[in-house]
Amino acid sequence: MTAALGSLVLLRPLWLLAIPALAILAFLALRRARGLGAWESAIDPVLMQALERFGRVVPGRGRRLLIPVAVAALVALALTGPAHRIADPETFRNLDGIVVAVDLSRSIVESDGLADAQAATQLVLQRAGGRPVAMIVYAGEAYVASAFTEDAAALSPLVAVLDGTVVPNPGSRTDRALALAARMFQEANVLKGDVVLVTDGDNLSPAAFDTARDLGGRGIHVDAYLVRPATKNGDAPPPDADGLKRLVAAGDGSFGVAEDPFALAETIAGRAASDLARGDTAALFFADFGRYLLALALFPALLLFRKAT
Repeated sequence: MTAALGSLVLLRPLWLLAIPALAILAFLALRRARGLGAWESAIDPVLMQALERFGRVVPGRGRRLLIPVAVAALVALALTGPAHRIADPETFRNLDGIVVAVDLSRSIVESDGLADAQAATQLVLQRAGGRPVAMIVYAGEAYVASAFTEDAAALSPLVAVLDGTVVPNPGSRTDRALALAARMFQEANVLKGDVVLVTDGDNLSPAAFDTARDLGGRGIHVDAYLVRPATKNGDAPPPDADGLKRLVAAGDGSFGVAEDPFALAETIAGRAASDLARGDTAALFFADFGRYLLALALFPALLLFRKAT
């Protein structure tokens, strides 16, 4: 669980609950330290005032109680894990990857939707952030256009030359693209990641939903860009936004539109850090400042060793 405060991220925000608890304990402790306990009810108030005036009774001030409270508060703040997200984190190759599957069926390439599909794909590559990326192209059959590579920019020229002649098989088999993506993750031993479909959602079969659910259960999100052709092409079916939304829901992914690709690209780019921050790999994605707060807590802690006078 994380919480964002502007550019600052709290990796363990539940530790913030310790601070009001410490404040309540400090208040109660100070109130008890400043009083005289049961003597206040046992001695006549006038006599107590006289004893205080002659210096026979000196109520405690409880100032030393504030020192351990301050130390505990700084430790609690340190344990919240205040951190800054690293812009280009180091990653393990098999920890998290992206497979982009681009639909090159007639309903897209012959209806002026290909330009939006290419732009959305390029944006995903640009925001990969060092994660290994692979590419699939498909229509009636799915083919590997590129195996996993850590150089996402190297795939940009490939995206630029995609057209209707790349895949010779007519049709639109998203189920085969998902099955191929699942096999690529398994063969490359990439444990988690995203499959990003760039398609109009035509011909979504039950097999596609089954594969999406299987991928989502393995921690591989199935995301999708809906490609809306700019012009209507004769017998081409209309884009199936509802079907595509159901598919990404089955695959625990996110939905976006290719003509405005930025929101989904940001979601995919930030998802790896958000997911992995909950585990021991958080250090790869965040610069944790909590250690410095722990060092700061040493200074008030030194006052606990001061000899009382």
